[in-house]
Amino acid sequence: MKHIIILGDGMADEPIAALGNKTPLQVAHKPYIDQIAQSGVNGLLETVPDSMHPGSEIANMSVLGYDVEEVYEGRGVLEAASMNIEIAPDEIAFRCNLICIENEKIKNHSAGHISNEEAGELIDLLNEKLGNESVRFHKGVSYRNLLILKNGNKNLQCTPPHDVPNKPFAPLLVQPKEEAANATAKLLNELIAASIKLLENHPINVKRKSEGKDPANAIWPWSPGERPLMQTLKSQWGVNSSAVISAVDLVQGIGVYAGMEVIKVNGATGLYNTNYAGKAQAAWQALQKHDFVYLHIEAPDEAGHEGDFQLKVKTIEDIDSKVVKPIWEAIQASEEEIAIAILPDHPTPCELRTHTRTPVPFAVYKPNLFRDDVDTYDEHNAEWGELGLLKGNEFIKFLLAD
Repeated sequence: MKHIIILGDGMADEPIAALGNKTPLQVAHKPYIDQIAQSGVNGLLETVPDSMHPGSEIANMSVLGYDVEEVYEGRGVLEAASMNIEIAPDEIAFRCNLICIENEKIKNHSAGHISNEEAGELIDLLNEKLGNESVRFHKGVSYRNLLILKNGNKNLQCTPPHDVPNKPFAPLLVQPKEEAANATAKLLNELIAASIKLLENHPINVKRKSEGKDPANAIWPWSPGERPLMQTLKSQWGVNSSAVISAVDLVQGIGVYAGMEVIKVNGATGLYNTNYAGKAQAAWQALQKHDFVYLHIEAPDEAGHEGDFQLKVKTIEDIDSKVVKPIWEAIQASEEEIAIAILPDHPTPCELRTHTRTPVPFAVYKPNLFRDDVDTYDEHNAEWGELGLLKGNEFIKFLLAD
């Protein structure tokens, strides 16, 4: 049997007054996602241990069955893997956002979703002015970039910028968790201060402000780590051949360490305007070659971070009509036995604009598998699913079991 997971990042939510105290999943028109729920079994999955921050990297690794408390090393190293950047034993990697600071507060974590071209030029400048043998920046996608330090200490308190919109930035600067990390924390905060001076009046930002766009006027390094010790899916679960499709570097990096083929799709942006149809087509083609496909779609998460519940409803409906529909119809027409699961990695409630650790709803369809009484996929109905609350690797073991 082959298997595909369709993951809508941050798709789960909390009831919203403007939606009649319903969630975006409850309001959205999603007949094909609901068909998976009707045709299969449902439940809730705990994707973030109490001891860990509810980041997408942790939650996605958990969905794939990894013991994140054992193997997680930080977001930066995962994104480095997706960029084919080797992390040496004496180096630590950080995700390095380009952010917008306004009135001494973090206005947003994405510098208004700055373009790749603009971000690349700013990262080149930072490398020229601030880079040296111990400090180097690497261009990523839009605001998602990379900072690598040589001979640093990873025992730091770094705040994810998407968790603190409209919060004063000064109290959120890097703090050491131990005395040995003092020098690294000091260096990082000096780099942040220097970036503000370099970027505030850069021509790119002057132009962005004149067009009513948010400037990328600071860097924000976070999620430090060394190279993780992760087993491949083949060695851990016996999956002979697998692929991951995502517009997000960190998910691609998980795929690299998991031994998956990383498939990139033209026009995949990680936003509401991503190439949904292209990702669906790539996933179906990958299923012809591989036994397991992990299709990750970032758009609902970004809508949640923006606090835009109407956009979040739209992204769910787009996933349903442009991704789930063609894949579901192809599975039904196929002579092969193919299991399909749909779920988020974590909730990103629009009213909070950040991730939470609340268990997420999932639906799994397998040919010839019993079905439960759930007929609509959402946070509430999943509670009544036959599988109840799963934890750790219980979800992936159930999905992969023939």
